Amino acid sequence: MNQLLAMRAFVRVVETGSFSRAADQLDLPRSTASKLIADLEAYLGIRLINRTTRAIATTVEGLEYYHHAIRLLNEVDAVDDAVRGKKLKPRGHLRIDAPASFANCLLIPALPDFHRLYPEVSISMGISDRIVNIVEEGVDCVIRAGELQDMTLIARKIFDLSFVTCASPAYLERMGVPSSPGDLLEHHVHAGYFFAATGKAEPMVFEQGDERHEISSSHFAVNEGNGLIQLMLAGLGIGQNLRRFMQPYLDSGQLVPVLTNWSRPSLPFHAVYPLNRHQNARLKVFVDWLVDYFHGGVS
Repeated sequence: MNQLLAMRAFVRVVETGSFSRAADQLDLPRSTASKLIADLEAYLGIRLINRTTRAIATTVEGLEYYHHAIRLLNEVDAVDDAVRGKKLKPRGHLRIDAPASFANCLLIPALPDFHRLYPEVSISMGISDRIVNIVEEGVDCVIRAGELQDMTLIARKIFDLSFVTCASPAYLERMGVPSSPGDLLEHHVHAGYFFAATGKAEPMVFEQGDERHEISSSHFAVNEGNGLIQLMLAGLGIGQNLRRFMQPYLDSGQLVPVLTNWSRPSLPFHAVYPLNRHQNARLKVFVDWLVDYFHGGVS
């Protein structure tokens, strides 16, 4: 039995909740992953996982073994990376996931710089506003906007982005320029964003001193950031989006800022990854590069 490989298989099964997903992530046949864990249980003399036809469940002993295995595997990977690092730069493949606007407007244009520094690291990037399950889907790192909910993951802050409220000149000529959030609510058409997983609307937020207004109703709404830009460009309402993504359209005059004396709290962006991957050399250099590249350069 290859004990290290068996431990890796066990860790992946616990994290993904599936023998087949664990096998896919390790590029092993499912039967091999299952046998590795059976051999590991026989070697230890304990049951690590209870199996049924519908699900698997980690035993108390299995959970304890999982935490020890994570620490050991991290140390083994760190030793390997340290030795390799003396002779060559990080290499291998990264699977990352990013929101559509962030990926298209910021990350992809910046990737030539990363490739110049680390030419032996390849990247597959999932692009959508869907929140992926990092562990189950075998993703190394995701970019997430907003406050983080899962405290079991490691997060590195990239930056904060500010918001702007705007509309097309054609819309403003047709409907007029709002003078206040109340005027916007009562007399204007709204272009908005909703979360695909829940269907919940993302409200427009307006703050001025101690005064705060939220507008959640939208006449037209999409669940993807680039689509929201297209709604506003088409004259389908006043919307609120991150200024960095709107700036080219503001500079060209295709969109015009409104209610500029009102503000909205900025939105933080983080690089997020599982605890058991924090010593992966190629992931470390990617996250370090991401933070350094965008530090202070985007608002």
